[in-house]
Amino acid sequence: MFDPVALPLIFAGLLGLSILLYVVLDGFDLGVGLLFPFSDEAERDRMVASIGPFWDANETWLVLAIGILLVAFPTAHGDILTALYLPVAVMLIGLILRGVAFEFRAKAPIGHKRPWDLAFWSGSLMTALAQGFMLGMYIMGLQWSWATVAFATLCAVALAVAYSFIGAAWVILKTDGDLQKKAVGWARGGIWGVVLGMGAVSIATPLVSERIFDKWFRFPEIVTLAPLPLMSGLLVALLWLALRRLPTANDSFAWFPFVGAVVLMVLGFFGMAYSFYPYIVPEQLTIWQAAAATESLAIILVGTLVVLPMILGYTVLAYVIFRGKATKLSYD
Repeated sequence: MFDPVALPLIFAGLLGLSILLYVVLDGFDLGVGLLFPFSDEAERDRMVASIGPFWDANETWLVLAIGILLVAFPTAHGDILTALYLPVAVMLIGLILRGVAFEFRAKAPIGHKRPWDLAFWSGSLMTALAQGFMLGMYIMGLQWSWATVAFATLCAVALAVAYSFIGAAWVILKTDGDLQKKAVGWARGGIWGVVLGMGAVSIATPLVSERIFDKWFRFPEIVTLAPLPLMSGLLVALLWLALRRLPTANDSFAWFPFVGAVVLMVLGFFGMAYSFYPYIVPEQLTIWQAAAATESLAIILVGTLVVLPMILGYTVLAYVIFRGKATKLSYD
């Protein structure tokens, strides 16, 4: 009934979708946390209000991605998390710190929020750096050496700045007035982190594998794939031009930096997915080698088809209900 070749591909697609949605959705609220040191208390209240209805749902995609990796690709789950044990632990500590700080900050009296602001920023920074480090190590084939650690550290910094960029773009979308103007300035600086990160990954990925190099630079693939980097470069240029003209009097095009940042991340994700396919553990395990038994995947797929629409549904519902500008917090 179920094709043993198609099932692993379906789960690889679901895994990729979960990771992409997590990076985009939790990326902007991590970015908002990273921007805390550059804002005052009133601005931080409004920034928190802009992500408050969404951040819990955003992290659901990380749980789903890890769950799919565990049940559908158990061998890959073991290899990847064993190699990345330390940064995964740092990420989890950062996520816990963010969650605790977010809740306690909302209960803290006015004037006593600074420690929780610091905790929220620290948790956001730990999470962003850990995820960037894991990305760099994954690209390097999960091999630990001075060179791979140096590259992973570069990716960690670049991803943190990229998160701050999409976070600034979110603040542009969800606020107005002086805070929006300040967010435009943040985005103008953060866009260079996006360029640095995508450039570093684009250069390094073909160099670590002759197979990946051939996939990008042999003929006719080099022609067929040319639109991908060209679109990314054009989008960066359009974002830069838009940020030079924002904010506008009627708040038009305030949506463009966020939408542009999302599209840029999607393009980068598809570039990486193409590079590493069909491997789920770089150059070690293919999707089919790492997949669980066909019978297990068939059962898991039934549950996934029930759970995934529910997660998508409440995520979309939250964004629809809480659309519009974030307002200032009020206190009794």
